[in-house]
Parts: sequence; C-alpha cells; structure tokens
Amino acid sequence: MTEQIGQNWAGNHTYGAASLLRPKTAAEVQDIIARGTRVRALGSRHSFSDLADTSGDLVSLEDFDPALEIDEDARTASFAPGLRYGDLGTLLQAKGWAIHNLASLPHISIAGAVATGTHGSGDRNGNLATAVAALEFVDGTGELVSLRRGDAEFDAAVVSLGALGIVTRMTLDIQPTFSVRQDTYAGLQWDALLANFDAITSSAYSVSVFTSWIGDAVGSVWLKSRMDQPAPPAALYGATILAEDRHMITEMEPTNTTPQGGLPGPWNDRLAHFKLEFTPSNGDELQSEFLVPRARALEAVEAVRELGESIAPILHITELRTMSADSLWLSGAYETDALGIHFTWKKLPDQVAPVLAQIEDRLLPLGARPHWGKVFRAGVDKIAPLYPRFEEFLEVARRRDPKGLFRNAYLERTLGL
Repeated sequence: MTEQIGQNWAGNHTYGAASLLRPKTAAEVQDIIARGTRVRALGSRHSFSDLADTSGDLVSLEDFDPALEIDEDARTASFAPGLRYGDLGTLLQAKGWAIHNLASLPHISIAGAVATGTHGSGDRNGNLATAVAALEFVDGTGELVSLRRGDAEFDAAVVSLGALGIVTRMTLDIQPTFSVRQDTYAGLQWDALLANFDAITSSAYSVSVFTSWIGDAVGSVWLKSRMDQPAPPAALYGATILAEDRHMITEMEPTNTTPQGGLPGPWNDRLAHFKLEFTPSNGDELQSEFLVPRARALEAVEAVRELGESIAPILHITELRTMSADSLWLSGAYETDALGIHFTWKKLPDQVAPVLAQIEDRLLPLGARPHWGKVFRAGVDKIAPLYPRFEEFLEVARRRDPKGLFRNAYLERTLGL
C-alpha cells in the first residue's frame, strides 16, 4: 500500500512524488537508488518550497536506528541523520555532551537542516552545518561515500541541497554540556540598535533581535548567555530586561517558548526558541530569509526598513541573527560573517510575492544569499554569482549523480541542474 505523502509543515506545498519509502539501512537506500528512477530525501517537511520533492519516490530516514556513538577523545557524535535536533539534544545531554548551537525549532531533522545551511545565532558561532565532521551518503551511482572534514569534496557535500545523494550517517563535533540563561529586553530604539549594532550582537553567546519594521522601537531582543561566560547586561542601550517570559510575537502567549527571565537551564532547553514538546505554531505561515555579508549588514537593514509600511501588514515577525564565516561552498555564510534577516510571513502568498520581490531587488545586490529552505523568487541567474564555488559545486553534483536521479524542479530553477 502506497503511503500518502501530503503536504509540507506550512501547508503551502503538496508533494507530487509517487510514493514515500522508509528504508532502515544504507543498504536499503542503495537498493532504492539501484532502480535508476528519480528519488529525493524527505526530512521533517519544514522547507517552504518544493526543495525536497521529486517526480519519483521520496525517502524518509525516520526508521533508521539512530545508533548514536560518542567518541569522547575525538569529541564527536555519530548517528543516523533522520534524527531531529531536539531528540539528539536529549540523547547528548543525558551523556553530558552538547553541540554548539540550535536553530529556532528543535523539531527539524538534522540532515535537512545541514543540507540547507540552517543556523542558530551568535557572532562567533557557525551555522549548524559547520559542526559536521564527517558524513556518509549514497550517491547516484549507488556508491556509499564517506567524507571527512578536509577531504576534497567535503565542503561541497555538507550543504548540498540533496543534489549529491542521500545522507545515511553523520558525525558532529560535540563539547561538554553547558548551561544557558535566556533574557528578554524590550524598548530598544532603532537609533540605538544601528549605532551599537556590533556591541548588541556580541553581548551574549546567541542574540536575536525581533522587529515588525515600523515605529521608532525595534521590538524585543533575546540574549542567550552561557553560564560559564559573563552575565548579560542589566540594560541594553536603553532597552530594559523583562522578568516574565514573552513570545516574540507580542499578541501570542509564551506557552511554547523556551524559559526566559534569566532562569539557567541546559543548552538543549535554551538555545532553541521553542520547546520540543510543543508544536511551535499551526504552520499557518510562510518564511523567507536572506544571509547578508556582515560588512553590508547595516545597509541591508536600512534598505528593508524603507519597505516597512509594505512589510508590516503581511508579517508576523522578523528576526535578525548573526553567524560566523565558514568554508562550505553553498553556505549562506561562505567566506563571510553574515547577518540573517528572517521574515515569518502571514500565509498570504499573493500579497507576500510582490513585497518579497522588492526585498530581493534591494538585498541581492548587497550580496545577500537566500536561505535555501525558505521562500524566495531568485533563479539561477541571480544566485550563481553569489557563490564563488558555484560552478565547482555543479561539477561535483554531476559527477556524483551522473544520471540526474536526485534532480528536481527546485534544483533546475536554483542551480541550473
């Protein structure tokens, strides 16, 4: 009986694949690829496009045994990447270990988040994919490929949009567990943010600035401070610290957000914005994000502010987050520290589309790279110039998938594959 695939989490894309397959081992993935028909890996369905879809079969890794192995000497953890970040966090925390960062949602699959360059926040923190020390995948020839950091194709294979194969095992860098306190500030003015931008984004281990783009006040600022590092400031350039928990969208209750108010807790219960045991929302939204070179960050923010009156009526919230540069060819932070400008839109695609076009017209000339897993309009003609190793990536993709088994409409549109 063919399993019904349905829609993505946001409900804005209905999968057109013929079936959803659930292999349990790498050998079974090889058998699927040996059929010679198109195939794509499906993660936790948190992409807002047809990125994971195919005209052939989808493959879920959820039935793999996680088979977590911790190498304490190497400080690495290996596992089947169908795991969600929140589940991995629970397993690692129980053994006294941690990874360096988490995205807003702990509900996303590790393989999918890595493949799209998804990130957390922090001036000195790389995106989630930078923790990958090794990975194993089945390529389009059926070969089980193992790559480690430093290997020739490694920097192409980590953030790869599924274009090279289906990942069957992954190894991440880990570190001893640590505790974090989360503090929320209100009342920050735009003038203060822009005048003290670097000081604010470096004021904690992880910093998020939330805004609706209109008015003199920015919105709220969330500081996540490691307990083994300096305590957060009592006031933040005119913004005051709040004693109570707050949702980043002011009209929503903070029931599903991770604890704030300076209450210390383990890393896996503070670095994400939302609790694993709660669905963060009903998915009735769209998301876009652009990763801007840090050197152009203030220009980008000012450019978006000029569109504030058009953005605000169709926006739930924007989040500004920073990350450090990396060497992964298709990463939004490839060879540049970056600012992520994230838009959580109301689910109004016809109204979002023209505003999104205006945003891209302003940000892409500044070197902004669209987040691969979100909604954007740019095609390969505008995307290719943003990535210095773009053509080299295509060469690797064609070599690893000579028959085009992993290609789909999304890769044709964005990469020209």
